[in-house]
Amino acid sequence: MVSTGTAIQFIDLMRAIRDANDMAGRLVNLDIDLLRAFVTVVETGSFTRTAALLGRTQPAVSLQIRRLEDQLRSPLFDRGGKGVGLTTEGAGLLPQARRLLRLNDEIVSTLGDGDLEGEVRLGAPEDIATMHLPGILGAFARSHPRIRLSVICDYTANLLDQMSRGMLDLALIKREPVGPDLGVRVWSEPLVWVALDPSIIEASPLPLIIAPAPDIYRKRALGALTDADIGFRAAFTSPSLAGQMAALRAGLGVGVVPAAMAPRDLSVLGEPLPRLSDSEIALVTARGAGGPADLLAQEVLRALERGPSLHDGLL
Repeated sequence: MVSTGTAIQFIDLMRAIRDANDMAGRLVNLDIDLLRAFVTVVETGSFTRTAALLGRTQPAVSLQIRRLEDQLRSPLFDRGGKGVGLTTEGAGLLPQARRLLRLNDEIVSTLGDGDLEGEVRLGAPEDIATMHLPGILGAFARSHPRIRLSVICDYTANLLDQMSRGMLDLALIKREPVGPDLGVRVWSEPLVWVALDPSIIEASPLPLIIAPAPDIYRKRALGALTDADIGFRAAFTSPSLAGQMAALRAGLGVGVVPAAMAPRDLSVLGEPLPRLSDSEIALVTARGAGGPADLLAQEVLRALERGPSLHDGLL
């Protein structure tokens, strides 16, 4: 015959087992890949750009978001409006998801996962490399000391040629606004005319300080002046950003620079010079790069996707 005390202990044990089973049924183990897709969609503002960055198809990214919503039993994106808008639940998840991704990446980096060893070969035009990348690359190197970084500065056309020959894993390039076909758009770059003395615009023909072909700023300048029927001559040509800046500060002519990089000691020129159309900066990833290259691509995109901040007197 079972005693009353033993029966009570048995009932308590069964309750504990039932409660544990109920708790296990309610626990959800979030998939880091799903969280990374969610955060990347928010940061890029596009399922298509996220797919290009993560090396997936757009339907695959959409499916990942659906799976995450199913796990959390909450809609994360407002699909009724234009663009990529977050629901209240999505906005609440975003900072927590970012913390989880940072912790995941720190753990993997600390343990020295094999995928985080190797070399990433990054290409960029000189102005982008010198103005926007040092801080990003420095932080990446400190977080991932087992990854070797190699940076090559060159014109966009040359960088794309090197990528096609397997010499680069990633490249930040200057491009025409062509949509998603050539890399992932990072930011749009307004261009301005600059000179030491604003009165130089009265010179005819207009003296230009430019880079050799196939530089996109050169193309912008010559095309705009030709369309406006303004005569010009190449007063100083140099592939070096430092050389062009020295010529501008010497008063040798007029040049074109990104608005965010216009030096304070030079004048930004307006009419009668024609308005320059924007160029775009895009991130191109070599097919099958994977591993460390994907990780650096995500870091670069996070840091630059809202566009560079204004720099005072850095050039």
